[in-house]
Amino acid sequence: MKKPSHSETPATQFLRKAGVAFTEHFYEYVEKGGTAVSAEALGVPEHSVVKTLMMEDEARAPLVVLMHGDRKVSTKNLARQAGRKRVEPCLPEVAQRHSGYQVGGTSPFGTRKKLPVYMERSILALEKILINGGRRGFLVGLPPAEIVRTLNPVLVDVALED
Repeated sequence: MKKPSHSETPATQFLRKAGVAFTEHFYEYVEKGGTAVSAEALGVPEHSVVKTLMMEDEARAPLVVLMHGDRKVSTKNLARQAGRKRVEPCLPEVAQRHSGYQVGGTSPFGTRKKLPVYMERSILALEKILINGGRRGFLVGLPPAEIVRTLNPVLVDVALED
């Protein structure tokens, strides 16, 4: 696979503007392969690959959820902790409209409009995470504290064993 010299996306522009030092990681994207594929390709634990999930509440208001690659989100717990009646994943075309990113390449950084972000609290225990850089097959590596600093997410406890 040919690696670009660098990958300029709305996410990397956001990170550079915010003064975040990050590393770039490229891998061969596999349709519906998820974090298992990227973790294996990059030789990192799937637990440290953070997925960006687009969800919506009962009023169809969008929200972003950041979760360990090897965990699922308890939408019931998320709705309760977010003060919503219910939360469910968006349809791919809706997710793309909200974030401005193609599904499989969704980043929490540089979204089309500012969206509320919820982050699984245990992600903060990791020294470094890999998270989507705004394009399929492209992750950025950074300390999770930078997510807190730049996105000010609501910390939640909503992880379920996958």
